[in-house]
Amino acid sequence: MRILGLDVGDRRIGVAVSDESCTLSTPIEVIERKDDEHTMVHLKEIISNYDISEIVVGLPKGMDGENSEQTRKVYSFIVLVKREIKLPIKLWDERLTTVMAEKVLIKANMRRNNRKGIIDKLSASIILQNYLDNKKDDLTTEDRE
Repeated sequence: MRILGLDVGDRRIGVAVSDESCTLSTPIEVIERKDDEHTMVHLKEIISNYDISEIVVGLPKGMDGENSEQTRKVYSFIVLVKREIKLPIKLWDERLTTVMAEKVLIKANMRRNNRKGIIDKLSASIILQNYLDNKKDDLTTEDRE
């Protein structure tokens, strides 16, 4: 079983998946948000193709930790997903993940116009990797007790 990571935006959704051991995250694609039906069909295909057991959605909070307009939009998207897809959904703080993804792409000398198609799925991968690392840390802590 794998975990799906999503970076939800107004126009695009970055998508990443974990490996089967839920150790590493890999960016896989960007879904263009044409309409809700198209988005849900595409998500269901990914879930089926990768044998997904859980979904992690990046939650965009303000730097002060408060909800923003984008936070409310992501919550609305989650309500839609819950209606269509019967998998556990976890929320993960995504503050600064886009900045981190942008820095990675700049260091890789990627041109600005080429970054647009990659940054969303790289952000999704960072969100998912942070979630996986935290989950692994929690298990390690439990082993020590």
